[in-house]
Amino acid sequence: MKFMVMVKATADSEAGIMPSEQLLTEMGKYNEELVKAGIMQAGEGLHPSSKGARVRFSGKNRTVIDGPFSETKELVAGFWIWQCASLQEAIEWAKRCPNPMPGESDLEIRQVFAAEDFGEAFTPELREQEERLRAQIA
Repeated sequence: MKFMVMVKATADSEAGIMPSEQLLTEMGKYNEELVKAGIMQAGEGLHPSSKGARVRFSGKNRTVIDGPFSETKELVAGFWIWQCASLQEAIEWAKRCPNPMPGESDLEIRQVFAAEDFGEAFTPELREQEERLRAQIA
């Protein structure tokens, strides 16, 4: 099962305060453990929302909204993509993570959809297209 693990933003991360050398070192060790265990597939930190934008869809209309975005607790400051046997395994790995922010912080774990989750709507043609695109990305 594939999971996205999101590091939730804080007031500090939204203010652009960078992690300390100690935290970067601790996270580097943790990421090495994840890689050695075959769990981590990707992981990155994100710039604050003040450097981002949103595109809002309403029917055929598109509206661009420039950051920053006000609800800090709903924003993401970084992420990993993990391959785990279960949600429980992902939770156990998350509990081993160094605190990613000064003070209180949250990690959110969400399972990524797999082709079989879409049932009959994911036709053989769509499945073939998906496989072709994944091969091109690799």
